[in-house]
Amino acid sequence: MNMHRGGLRRGLDGPATLSPDTARELAREAWIYGFPMAVNYKTMFEYTVNPDSPEYKGPFNTLGCEARLYSPEDRAVVTPNSDTPYCMGWLDLRAEPVVLSVPAIDPERYYSVQLIDGYTHNFAYVGSLTTGSEAGSYLLVGPGTDQAPPEGFQDVFEVESDFVLAIVRTQLFGEADLPAVEAIQSQYHVETLSAYEGSPAPPPPPAIDFPRWVDGAEFTGRSLEYIDLMLDFVEPSAADTEVRRRIEALGLGTEDRFDYDALNPEIREAVDLGIQDARAELQAWIEPLQSDPLGSTRIFGTRAFLDRTAREAFGLARSFLPRAAGALLGLYGNSAREAMYPTYVTDAEGRPLDASAYTYELRFPAGELPPAQAFWSLTMYDGQTQLLIENPLDRYLINSTMLDEMPREADGSLVLFIQRDEPAADRRARWLPAPDGPFYAVLRLYGPKDSALTGEWTPPPLEVSGEAGG
Repeated sequence: MNMHRGGLRRGLDGPATLSPDTARELAREAWIYGFPMAVNYKTMFEYTVNPDSPEYKGPFNTLGCEARLYSPEDRAVVTPNSDTPYCMGWLDLRAEPVVLSVPAIDPERYYSVQLIDGYTHNFAYVGSLTTGSEAGSYLLVGPGTDQAPPEGFQDVFEVESDFVLAIVRTQLFGEADLPAVEAIQSQYHVETLSAYEGSPAPPPPPAIDFPRWVDGAEFTGRSLEYIDLMLDFVEPSAADTEVRRRIEALGLGTEDRFDYDALNPEIREAVDLGIQDARAELQAWIEPLQSDPLGSTRIFGTRAFLDRTAREAFGLARSFLPRAAGALLGLYGNSAREAMYPTYVTDAEGRPLDASAYTYELRFPAGELPPAQAFWSLTMYDGQTQLLIENPLDRYLINSTMLDEMPREADGSLVLFIQRDEPAADRRARWLPAPDGPFYAVLRLYGPKDSALTGEWTPPPLEVSGEAGG
């Protein structure tokens, strides 16, 4: 790999010759383009580089797995998913390709391996919805590999970056199913190509001086230091050429490291203002997106998908804003074909949800359950902590695997009861316990069908059914 591809030898002399106005504009542009890379670095540092981090998963080219049910005691991640226990790991493709191997899995059980590049594109999936449920091995090839890949793999993925995040999800059918999930997780493997073939390993890649992550840096001028580093490890596409060339004048993507502290005070202030401009621009762009029920389906995916959607859905020449929005709203969100996440934050009248004041009903008419190829679930979260809710049933979600236990109304509809207090006995199987206060709920569809992706099917509203304690 050629470090800082196409970079010019500009260090602090570049920024020093800029006017404050130019530095401010370049910082704005660089942040919108590079914000996903900065938060991607944060995850890589915490998961793989820093063994003292509570989020540490293991060294490069390994998978760290957890086979357990998330509960209210889990406080490290907000809005946790309790449907699909995770394996996670960062892969280093610099020295040689890496092989991902998966076992044969019961077709009735959903699983997926989400593969994310240095830009945060979901460049590929392996799993029940995409490659099927058979065992197989897949080769990931980084941009520094010139040799033709060997044969014998189910697929070969050519990646735009040297580092890849793999997120593995395996469907859980309740607490008694945990041993089965753990057995499956033990059969997911990542290893270098030489280890897979039993051949001599190539020389190791150069050591990297990974800077320590500073909490909150992604929203300040210091984020440009992390962006500058990550530019070393992504292959620029034709769409990136112009912005990459412009931000070199600020000292990003050149042979010298960008040093925020070494900027003269006037330029440093201009850079900070540029980051504030970028954040305001991104927030303004996101605002109408959040009221769009299909908004989340348009900001996660491959580079080609994001570029096409940027043009067709948003009238943008480049996908930099949608990509940044995805990184801000839900870093590593699934591509729409894999999963979508309609979220309830208000009732049918537009009022914030509050189970200390009201009880609620969610009614799915006969034949109109969430259209998902794999499964769907509705998970309850505390509106203040964004965590799961402690309750007497230890029930944090209702999903489609539980439907046989749930009676229907006379007209065939399914009604879920969402409230703080335990309902009458005949409603208990359909009760999703809520906190004594604000809450929100996420409806997850794994493998959403076309009717959900096009908006032909929309989630029913959450209706107020009475007063709490009444």
